[in-house]
Amino acid sequence: MEEAIVFPYLRWIPLLPLIGFLINGLGARADLTPARVRRIHWIACLAPFGSFLISVFAFTKLLGLPAEGRLLTDTVFTWIAAGNFTANLTFSLDPLSSVMTLVVTGVGFLIHVYSIGYMHGDGSYSRYFSYLNLFMAMMLVLVLGGNLLLLFLGWEGVGLCSYFLIGFWYEDPEKAYAGLKAFVVNRIGDFGFLLGLFLLFWSLGQKGVWTIEFGSIQEHVHLLSPAVITAVCLLLFMGAMGKSAQIPLYVWLPDAMAGPTPVSALIHAATMVTAGVYMVARMHFLFIASDFAMHWVAWTGAITALFAATIGVCQNDIKKVLAYSTVSQLGYMFVGVGVGAYAAGIFHLMTHAFFKALLFLGAGSVMHAMGNETDIRKMGGLRKKMPWTFWTFIVATLAISGFPPFSGFFSKDEILWQSYSSHFGSTALWAVLWIAAAVTSFYMFRLVFLTFFGEPRDAHLHEHAHESPAVMTVPLALLAVGAAAAGLVGIPASWGFTNLFEHFLEPVVGGLPHGAHVSHAVELLFVGLSIAVAFAGLFLAWWFYLRSRELPERLAGRYARLYDLVYNKYYVDELYDALFVRPIRNLSEKFLWKIFDAGFIDNGLVNGTARFFQRSARSLRRIQVGDVQGYAFAMVVGMLAIIGFLLL
Repeated sequence: MEEAIVFPYLRWIPLLPLIGFLINGLGARADLTPARVRRIHWIACLAPFGSFLISVFAFTKLLGLPAEGRLLTDTVFTWIAAGNFTANLTFSLDPLSSVMTLVVTGVGFLIHVYSIGYMHGDGSYSRYFSYLNLFMAMMLVLVLGGNLLLLFLGWEGVGLCSYFLIGFWYEDPEKAYAGLKAFVVNRIGDFGFLLGLFLLFWSLGQKGVWTIEFGSIQEHVHLLSPAVITAVCLLLFMGAMGKSAQIPLYVWLPDAMAGPTPVSALIHAATMVTAGVYMVARMHFLFIASDFAMHWVAWTGAITALFAATIGVCQNDIKKVLAYSTVSQLGYMFVGVGVGAYAAGIFHLMTHAFFKALLFLGAGSVMHAMGNETDIRKMGGLRKKMPWTFWTFIVATLAISGFPPFSGFFSKDEILWQSYSSHFGSTALWAVLWIAAAVTSFYMFRLVFLTFFGEPRDAHLHEHAHESPAVMTVPLALLAVGAAAAGLVGIPASWGFTNLFEHFLEPVVGGLPHGAHVSHAVELLFVGLSIAVAFAGLFLAWWFYLRSRELPERLAGRYARLYDLVYNKYYVDELYDALFVRPIRNLSEKFLWKIFDAGFIDNGLVNGTARFFQRSARSLRRIQVGDVQGYAFAMVVGMLAIIGFLLL
């Protein structure tokens, strides 16, 4: 283990947003005067900005340390002390957590600023920003936590905050249900995560090592049997499937669009959904020890990437298209960490934070201009009305579709290459991702062409469309710079450059697993294939939605069953409703509530006890009739009974 450098300012990275949450949450007022509104968003935005500045300072200090000793720690106090077990409230920063911290605070700050314009006039302005600050605080606890207990605290914290923010407009039953759905589905995954944590803790404890510290677990992982390691990895990954929306626990994320659009950007780009990828990378020393777990992670990611991408092809809600693209891109990240290319998976996480936040905020800008309309079939011709939104949206689309030299090209191409050449990779794995990349390019440019090109399909909406204010467009421009240029830190070594990102993370997650030796010429061929499918998707979308606009409708009519299947998201929600939701609801309502709770508990135990004593009292009351002779007779009988008992 590397020797840590004490850095007492780390605690302030999550603490500043937490303070912002407390100030705005406790000081909320119903009457929002302009002065109070300014105070709310100044406090809310300065908190993550302060965290970002401290993160940058810590990052520069980290760079000044030797590569094998890049670790900063800040122990606040001893949290739990029981026998041989001790858990400290310790925050630690290494290259992996520094990347996550910079992404969360940097992108999160821009989303806060954007929210000033987007949420202007909302009656729950203070509550919104307080929840947003708490969300960031919990995510920062997750990535900075020096042990599994702190990671789990942040893990549950972001799950709770997602419930608050997705169901922010809880007066609408549909939005409230979406928040509840996210909460319940995540609890399913978290149940597996907890079992994995307990199994790991107990298994090490049986070997005399009672610890939850990452460094100590890594040091003693050799004490665990292969079966235990595999079981722990699969259970932990169950939690990741919930948080990071992988099959079969992805169904909450599309419904998360019920929350305000900046919330969608924060959840989908910089915080909650990346938690599972980060956790697998953080616990890489466990996963790499189980071939089965690695293949399981990789193939789950690949199937999710293709499955979600196909659903995105037929969606007409601008935010739903982006939601399924998030599920798909998270699949790429899991393939990266699943084949052992942990740096590539985290690299795509970083670039995805820029272009996905930009896409969601761009969608929010479009909605802001179109009176909260989300149906892309009612849009069209917006590029001249909204030039800033259009051009930044184009940058993000080029990035997510894998066009060079935008950031998504470098990170996605690295994952595609490692899915083929890594020890855990295969041609089949690469082929699934390659097809998913083509589908991604197609549905993203479909979204662009239907939204910004062609003639307006709703004249009234188009007439009132306008560019968003500077407080919304400036964050778009800054994110566009990241979406365009962030990939330059990860140019592949085969191109004659040093892969700075991989080199920076290597001391934490290790180098790439050795696969079959493949020449640079073959690698360049695969790069060409990646670029080819990006252009193929662009061309096909152009042909369908600009050149021959009647073609999509004709194909939908010709293949109606297939179209309905994809348009209705393969009826997975309906299947879950039939298999799980309705049976559990019926069990709860008809048996647990009406029979067990109302019948046995309420009417039986509680009311039955009251009835018993009431009836007993009525019977005994008849004895108390006020007759002195009767009382004397009862006393004599009682005394004779006692004397008889004693004599016998």
